[in-house]
Amino acid sequence: MSLPRIIQDGRVGQVDATVVPRFAGPATFARLPRIDEVSDVDVAVLGIPFDAGVSYRPGARFGPAHVRESSRLLRPYNPAAGVQPFAAQQVVDAGDLGVNPFDIEGALGQIEVGARSLLERADRLVTIGGDHTIALPLLRAMAAKHGPVAVVHFDAHLDTWDTYFGVATTHGTPFRRASEEGLIDTSGCLHVGTRGPLYSTQDLVDDVELGFHVVPSVEIDDLGARGIVERIRERVEDRPVYLSIDIDVLDPAFAPGTGTPEAGGMTSRELLAVLRGFADLNLVGADVVEVAPAYDHAEITGIAAAHTVYEILSALAPRKDR
Repeated sequence: MSLPRIIQDGRVGQVDATVVPRFAGPATFARLPRIDEVSDVDVAVLGIPFDAGVSYRPGARFGPAHVRESSRLLRPYNPAAGVQPFAAQQVVDAGDLGVNPFDIEGALGQIEVGARSLLERADRLVTIGGDHTIALPLLRAMAAKHGPVAVVHFDAHLDTWDTYFGVATTHGTPFRRASEEGLIDTSGCLHVGTRGPLYSTQDLVDDVELGFHVVPSVEIDDLGARGIVERIRERVEDRPVYLSIDIDVLDPAFAPGTGTPEAGGMTSRELLAVLRGFADLNLVGADVVEVAPAYDHAEITGIAAAHTVYEILSALAPRKDR
């Protein structure tokens, strides 16, 4: 059955909510078309339901479906950003990438191959995870297309640790591996929103050596959203930027449904405000990870993640004034 859709500037947009109720129909992200329903693709939203790399609470494999379901209320115009993200570019839902849930290295290879293949059709890729392990193969695919990228990483944790239980690729190690492999521009990377206890001061020493600066959560009140954006701009300049967002960068009050929650995080309003600053950067791709719906209620975390993806899509949208 063909669903009535909003067509703007020749691009296929959302199912028309004035004709089909939001609680009806397939749950693609923001009720956008599937990739097989359009010919040209600017941005593909891809789900990767994988969580074999978690070290604490599992369940992020169910994140993509939860975020899609939580995105039904998103509308075509973003007044805060002053853009219509689905009219300015063709955005599609590319479905889920099915990967091996028992073999981490095998799954990483499948993710890289899948991302590279999708990037041959779509200019940019926004991924919904899944745990943060998936950032490593996504960065491999991004580096193959753009060269080393500046990573802006929103997270409660550094994710530059070495191993867990003797395993080198987990959700706590992707950016160490990415730095070692030369996938990232170590002169332009930073973490935002980190907080909570560490294993030792050596964690911070290693993090600097791997190429990261830090805007910790304790500085956010003083800096405000504008100050954080300025820190990011000063660090990344005109480099190609890959944005990686662990939903646990938000305080558990705003994102309880995640695997490793830490008190003292950002509010959803702060995160969305900072993301609007990425419209002026050379943003080439992004992921939003670690949504674990088993620990969510009333779709609080899913809604926060859906709006986060929406702001990323808005930041990617071309603007007439640039």
